[in-house]
Amino acid sequence: MNKDLTVGNPAKILWAFCMPMFGSIVFQQLYNIADSLVAGRFIGENALAAVGNSYNITLIFIAFAFGCNIGCSVIVSQMFGAKNYAAMKSSVYTSLIASGILCLVLMAAGLLSCNTLLRLMKTQEEIMADSSLYLNIYIWGLPFLFFYNIATGIFSALGDSKTPFAFLAVSSTANVLVDILFVKAFSMGIAGVAWATFLCQGISCLCSVVLVLRRLSKINSEGNIQIFSWKLLKKIAVIAIPSILQQSFISVGNMMIQGCINSFGVSVAAGYSAAVKLNNLVITSFTTIGNGISNYTAQNLGANKYGRIKEGFRAGLKLVWCLCVPFCLLYLVFGKYLLLLFMEQSSATALMTGRQFLWILSPFYFVISAKLMADGILRGEGAMREFMAATFTDLILRVALSFVLSAWTSSAIGIWCSWPIGWTIGMGVSVWFYRRKLPPSP
Repeated sequence: MNKDLTVGNPAKILWAFCMPMFGSIVFQQLYNIADSLVAGRFIGENALAAVGNSYNITLIFIAFAFGCNIGCSVIVSQMFGAKNYAAMKSSVYTSLIASGILCLVLMAAGLLSCNTLLRLMKTQEEIMADSSLYLNIYIWGLPFLFFYNIATGIFSALGDSKTPFAFLAVSSTANVLVDILFVKAFSMGIAGVAWATFLCQGISCLCSVVLVLRRLSKINSEGNIQIFSWKLLKKIAVIAIPSILQQSFISVGNMMIQGCINSFGVSVAAGYSAAVKLNNLVITSFTTIGNGISNYTAQNLGANKYGRIKEGFRAGLKLVWCLCVPFCLLYLVFGKYLLLLFMEQSSATALMTGRQFLWILSPFYFVISAKLMADGILRGEGAMREFMAATFTDLILRVALSFVLSAWTSSAIGIWCSWPIGWTIGMGVSVWFYRRKLPPSP
């Protein structure tokens, strides 16, 4: 059901809107977590390292899909808030066509260059073949990734966060079961892990696109509806391109960091692979709630209700901090047992690596969550230069400090310490920009 985010108590509206989004991203992350879990438990430590190694490259493709999601979602939110339904529908159709073309280009580039990227990350020879196989199958499923993200962005723009949650709950649960079936029953190895994701994400994509098109057909609109509009594409691109660049550079930065991690051996890479999946579950959850804040901000900006934006930031901050507490305690106290889910026959080095990573990062979830809420406001307002500046401050610091501190400490602990430093300074920059760019109350 569509939901107008420009009326009602901001705190109640955001909690009701964002909590299903949080649930959705938890299930979304199950795709990646299931791949690593099944690879580590049923294939071996090398397979776990291979999936983790490939994951950093898949993040580049996810960055493009995420950018398309955000660009479409913000513009559709603004049109929906302004009750301009003809332009809203044109924005949707334009996004679908442009994203499809971009996806084909990325597929071609990915299939031609994935082995080169793996070697640039100093991928060990013992996991090279599995990493390459996993990546190639993943790339063939990119259309499902792109169109699914566009569909969820449209649902969110219309104020509906429950429908994507339902799709993800079913498909992610199915992915876990199919992962195990392909690997254990059919002995497909790392290929089974990749094909399970391909199959389940494909079905979820087709269902969500069909439903979103049916939803749009029921909205009455006046005026000319264009199947493709260069004018609207430009508006979408203004939001999408900085988001793509942000996520892409983060992915490239993570690949550079992965290369540094790989220099410490397969066991350290495997421990990091397990721990970073747990960490990304939290960070991606906060990012998704930040996307909800963007939709909220965009709708209220379209309706010229500027006073509600500041209230939305405070409500979003309370929401993510409430989520920080259980995640932080869970990783600090039970991190060992969560990591063991990924490692049936883990080495002591792999397990200690994962525990150290979680111990160092999890207390700083309160910091990064505040940054992501401020980023959500900036993106919803279209303040993309400020958004990019805050993002690059965090990224550049993390990448540079990973190499400096790991060399100084002669261990991977130096790499883990770079995250909190980058997060803290990046948060300060994001909040400062948010306060400076906040529209005045009428």
